[in-house]
Amino acid sequence: MRDILAAEARRFANTVVWSWEGWRAAWATEKTLRQWAVVNGLSAGLAFTLDLSPTERGLILALGLLVLAAELINTGLEEVVDHLSPGQDPRAKKAKDCGSACVALTAIAAGVAWVVVLVG
Repeated sequence: MRDILAAEARRFANTVVWSWEGWRAAWATEKTLRQWAVVNGLSAGLAFTLDLSPTERGLILALGLLVLAAELINTGLEEVVDHLSPGQDPRAKKAKDCGSACVALTAIAAGVAWVVVLVG
C-alpha cells in the first residue's frame, strides 16, 4: 500500500510539473492567453469587490478559469495542427477555427454570467 501511495504521489507531482511547464510555454508565446489572464484578474478583482453571493462569486471565478482553460486547449490544438499540417488545408483551418470558437463561447458564457449577476 505504501508503494502505491508513493507512486501516486510521484504521478501527481509529475502532473503538477507538466501542467506548470505547459502554462509557462503558453504564457511565453501566446499574447491572447496573457490578455485573457488580465481580463480574468480584473473580473476576479471585481467579483471580490462587489457585494456578490458566494454562488455568484464562485460562478464568475469558475467561468474566468474556464476561459483560460479554453485558451490553453486552443493553443495546444493550434500547435498540433501547425505541426501536422504546415501548408494550407481546409481541415486544418476548420480545426483552428473551432478551437477559437471554443474560446469565444466560453468568454461569452462568462460575460452572460456577469450580465445576469449584475442585472438580475
